[in-house]
Amino acid sequence: MSMPPPPSQPPSPQPYGGPVPPPQQPGAFGAPQGFPPQGHPPYGVPPQYGPGPGGWGQPPTGPPPKKKLSSGAIVAIVVGSLVVVAGLGYGVKAGLDGVMGGFPEATHKLVVPKTLLAGEYTLASDLSDSQGKEIEDTPDFTVKDATAAVGQYDGEDDSVLVLSGLYGRIKSGSSTRSSILRGAATEKDSKLVVGPRDFTPAGYGVTVRCQVTTTGSVLDRTNLPMCAWGDDNTAAAVALVTLESASGDPKDIDLEDLAEKTAKIRAEVRKPITG
Repeated sequence: MSMPPPPSQPPSPQPYGGPVPPPQQPGAFGAPQGFPPQGHPPYGVPPQYGPGPGGWGQPPTGPPPKKKLSSGAIVAIVVGSLVVVAGLGYGVKAGLDGVMGGFPEATHKLVVPKTLLAGEYTLASDLSDSQGKEIEDTPDFTVKDATAAVGQYDGEDDSVLVLSGLYGRIKSGSSTRSSILRGAATEKDSKLVVGPRDFTPAGYGVTVRCQVTTTGSVLDRTNLPMCAWGDDNTAAAVALVTLESASGDPKDIDLEDLAEKTAKIRAEVRKPITG
């Protein structure tokens, strides 16, 4: 007698008794149906369109780097502002008393201290005997017995402060003050963007005139805020440039604050002549 065929083998159960799912058929781009295509987020995660940070091979973008200050260029402009301005320079060794009249007595001088503004700025270089020589050797019949005082100071966050001045016997301090600022505005590649304004900081007894110029190429210009004073014995310019003021809107620069700082600096560097 022939034996009946054995019964067909039932499918192997999955763990926990579940049936084995049927094999998946390839879907689009060769991915199995029922699964998200390669590179897509899993189910339940909303899709994101466009590149995220670093998408398409690009690094994440951030704010543009702040402009690095050129202290050498700042020194050159501030020193140059005290040289030749429409025939009026600084640093003559003798004046024309018979034509110009008498000169005031020499009672005060300028010094270049190690720090300024209560230690906020530290002397990086005393340039009185180098760049200052150009100031002293430029003829000016309105100044007698002039001696230069020039210092470059460094502050926090790459800020640069330049003091450039002279002391002697000055015929008209207010005219000298105006000429200093005109000199800065007429330096090569300089442009006056905020015109001169006068300030009288409380408690210092001096009028300070301030302005903003820009310098550099058309595509890379730096703001240069500057204040100046002039009296019978001393005249000087103070330029203070920070990373923020160098590349911001020049009209946003606080000249009143710079004028007060300039008056404080004048009190620190203007000393009586003794002996």
